Amino acid sequence: MRFCLLTVFALMSVALAETPREVPAILDSVPHESTHFTQGIFFDGKEIIETTGQYGQSGLYRRTLDGKILDSARIADRYFGEGSIAVGEDIFYLTWKAKKAFIYNRKPFRAKGEFRIPTEGWGLTYWRNALLMSNGSEELLQIALGSFNVVGVIRVTDEGRPVKNLNELEIAGNTLYANVWQTGLIAVIDLPSGRVKKYLDLTQKWKEIYRNHRNIDVLNGIAFDGKFLWVTGKYWPQIYKIQP
Repeated sequence: MRFCLLTVFALMSVALAETPREVPAILDSVPHESTHFTQGIFFDGKEIIETTGQYGQSGLYRRTLDGKILDSARIADRYFGEGSIAVGEDIFYLTWKAKKAFIYNRKPFRAKGEFRIPTEGWGLTYWRNALLMSNGSEELLQIALGSFNVVGVIRVTDEGRPVKNLNELEIAGNTLYANVWQTGLIAVIDLPSGRVKKYLDLTQKWKEIYRNHRNIDVLNGIAFDGKFLWVTGKYWPQIYKIQP
């Protein structure tokens, strides 16, 4: 899922204009591995779990906020890793095109199993006793634990229009935060209606980072610490703390 950043910056002027956009205040930042093609982050206590992508480079990491890697695991080179979430003692880790997800022991990391997913895997979180998965469309799939069957679909809309390219996901109560791939936007989505309430717009921050780090890729990574959001992107050198 690589692309031309010049094209992306041109796309940033495309509508979604009727729904409010807010430029969030950046409150703090911590170092992030600029070699990580970030696909998802979430908090596990005071530590961050991160999954990364790219064939031959996809992995699962437990890290401190100051950047110390405490644990890691790699998936086979033939898989392109995507988003992840922890539920109970397990971590569920998606792959992109293989229609497969992996199950790891939460602490320490240890491969436990795998299961089939019906579409591409992009982002993953957990809401109302089911995994909630994005796949690049406007549809979020609710996947039951145990059977891993799809038990519901939430369609995300902005003023009645479908919002596609939903990527990394993070839940806070009944509010879902979702990166919109190929933009600097995070959609703030009401659940279960799927209605976009507003967008957090990090376009200017993305452009600022790109001026000094031309190897970076899209905004992709949202973690909620109970009060604030922490966001990053693929190959970004920092994780940023923002006001949701």
